[in-house]
Amino acid sequence: MGVIERVEARTILDSRGDRTVEAEVYTREGFGRASAPSGASTGSNEVTPFRNGSAEESVEAVREKVESELVGVNAGHQDLVDTALQDVGGNGFGDVGGNGAVAVSLATAKAAASERGLPLFEYLGGLYAKRVPFPLGNVVGGGSHAGAGTDIQEFLVAAEEADSARGAVLANAEVHRLTGRRLEQLGGLAGGRGDEGAWISTLDAPDILEVIRDVCDEVEARLDVRLGMGLDFAASELYDGSDYVYSDGKRDKGAQMEYVESLCDDFDLIYVEDPLEEEDFEGFAELSSRVDATVCGDDLFVTNAGRIELGVELDAADAVLIKPNQVGTLTGTWMAVETAQDNGYGIVVSHRSGETSDAYLSHVATALGSPFIKCGIVGGERVSKLNELLRIEEMI
Repeated sequence: MGVIERVEARTILDSRGDRTVEAEVYTREGFGRASAPSGASTGSNEVTPFRNGSAEESVEAVREKVESELVGVNAGHQDLVDTALQDVGGNGFGDVGGNGAVAVSLATAKAAASERGLPLFEYLGGLYAKRVPFPLGNVVGGGSHAGAGTDIQEFLVAAEEADSARGAVLANAEVHRLTGRRLEQLGGLAGGRGDEGAWISTLDAPDILEVIRDVCDEVEARLDVRLGMGLDFAASELYDGSDYVYSDGKRDKGAQMEYVESLCDDFDLIYVEDPLEEEDFEGFAELSSRVDATVCGDDLFVTNAGRIELGVELDAADAVLIKPNQVGTLTGTWMAVETAQDNGYGIVVSHRSGETSDAYLSHVATALGSPFIKCGIVGGERVSKLNELLRIEEMI
């Protein structure tokens, strides 16, 4: 029982219309299907997303190299499956592509869960999966996700307190809706939305934060929630090797830290992601000591246990962003999470800008006990995760 009998793969489209990998794993009585997202703003230390940059070559590698290694392996032995994927994938998963590997890894977990008649979150998290995470949603976007928008990549909102995940999801949706209206009234709406469904605005960062704060106050009073704001600077995308380049000029490291600190203080931010470039562990540590907001590393850590250990040694941050396709397997993801949590770091499980409709992320976030799931607010590929949270909450 549980032995893998067949592995299949194909190319599908992500939310940007780019090609990515979908995999299927079959056991005698189980079946799992999973697809991999792709990021636009990526850390240089992530695994290679596709073999030779091609989703088609990753699919070919799954068919020709991966299936023969996995047929006969028990799908319930996730560590053995992922070790085989690592061996076939090679250094940085260059021979398969991290997106091909992670699709197979997650499809295997789904197949094992289905064979046992369990939802994925319960199969992965067991009796400890008792709390559904609240969404951390992108309200206004710029950077690599919206070229006509702000230099800062994401203006985020999350319910710090709500009576349920459903309440948090509805509150985020209302903030997104009202923010769009206010930006339009102010003449600050550039038109359309970015990769993650966030509004694109021509206003500067403080003005956008003012708008979102006012909207949050209104939604809090009406829906009985407590909301907080955050920013994802994606600072490596702004960094030219010596300075952080904004539309209105350059900021050196000191000025960048002062800018981040001023926004945190002026708007009581609860969350700041990647405020400095991806190799500046010392700068992260200094900034973390200067602000009350949770400082979270994405490109800094890339869901890599070794880099998280370095961050812990230097006291570089407060939390780690978790993206399974950054590391290539479910086991690698678990190792990163355990390293973070064992050392008192928080985690935030996250989508990518180029997403698919696969809702596995909601199950993984619940299984890991993540307090927040960063998955956007609107758009079919984002809403699929949010709606799955509501279903999981009913099951729990």
